[in-house]
Amino acid sequence: MLTQIDHAKNGELTAEMQQVAVQENMDSGTVLSRVLGGSLVIMTRQGNPPVAIGEGATTKINVNLGSSAASIDPSSEIEKARIAEKYGADTITDLSMGGDIQQIRKAIIENTTLPLTTVPVYQAVVECGLKNVTSADILSYLRSQVAEGISSVVLHCVEKQMLEKVKGSGRLMGMVSKGGSFTSVFMLVSGCENPFLENFDEVMEILRDKDVVLSLGNTMRSGCIHDRPDQAQLMEMENNAALAKRANECGVQVIIEGMGGHVAASSIPEYVGTYRSKSCHPLFVAGPLPTDIALGYDHIAGAVGASMASGAGADYLCYITPSEHLSLPTPDQVREGLVAFKIAAHIGDSMKYGMAEKDRLLAKRRASFDWEGQMELAFDPDRPRDFCPMEGPCSMCGEYCAIQIMGEYLAEGE
Repeated sequence: MLTQIDHAKNGELTAEMQQVAVQENMDSGTVLSRVLGGSLVIMTRQGNPPVAIGEGATTKINVNLGSSAASIDPSSEIEKARIAEKYGADTITDLSMGGDIQQIRKAIIENTTLPLTTVPVYQAVVECGLKNVTSADILSYLRSQVAEGISSVVLHCVEKQMLEKVKGSGRLMGMVSKGGSFTSVFMLVSGCENPFLENFDEVMEILRDKDVVLSLGNTMRSGCIHDRPDQAQLMEMENNAALAKRANECGVQVIIEGMGGHVAASSIPEYVGTYRSKSCHPLFVAGPLPTDIALGYDHIAGAVGASMASGAGADYLCYITPSEHLSLPTPDQVREGLVAFKIAAHIGDSMKYGMAEKDRLLAKRRASFDWEGQMELAFDPDRPRDFCPMEGPCSMCGEYCAIQIMGEYLAEGE
């Protein structure tokens, strides 16, 4: 099949490009040229609206979910997926590593309409064993997951040179990327190079067959704010930028994961700028967390960092929940984390594109005590209904409401 990039090379506007132009208020020719140049990605799932990520598009939010080896509850993961869609996630990533992984993924697909991302090396390690998995196994799981109808895959393209840089870096947290660590251990145990790099042309053929988006993983991200940017990270930035360009030449769309994890607040804008100087491709960030001591509230800390990153130019945010670093999130924690990051994305977009009309409209409704109208504009319209009176001034001020007092005074003076 022809991919979005193939069509763009031929100067052909696809139905998805036209939909994106309407959704993102962009000229269709601009959408085509940005897809061709790699700065805009169109993630699709058959029969459902496309999701645009990148230059000129609103900041998008990804929700991670999935079972772990310590917690296997498929019904809970399905509920999380439903909550993610209900409260406005743009994409879902299934990170399942416990139970019947394929069945969990199938259930998530059946219960949602959002684009789904996977990390194939996860299932390969669980079902083959970390010390027994082979390159053929890893590629087999990649191929089978693509055939199931996923929209994107995360591949960690770490090289042995990067691993050498980490050894002498003096990092407090070392390597914190799970997929990156699996891929690295495979390389060290087997004595092979990275299977995704050794078989890059085959990987590209697998992905382009269904126009699956390649997400280049962030193996070298920092695990705490005191682990500052180092040579391993810089090397990964440069390598991912080169791989992204090579993938685009093969007709495969690419997102680059970068600057995720933990980054000192003062460094976030500069860090985004560094990525931007090396690649035009959409930048995906997890968090970033600008502090390490927000245990139980990491979704708030992450949203602070995410708003800064989005405002500085990041295109795609991976949410963080209150249970980050502590446990698998509950469905309610998925909702909390998602809403926090929806707020972060909105703030970031106001920095990139200017203030939104929705903020002005909410202010007008607040001034007229239109409670239901305010609920309609809220990121989570259900929760604030538990707090407000739905008529007259709220209980914060009651009869001494400044808006009401001054409104009556000004009305008398007319």
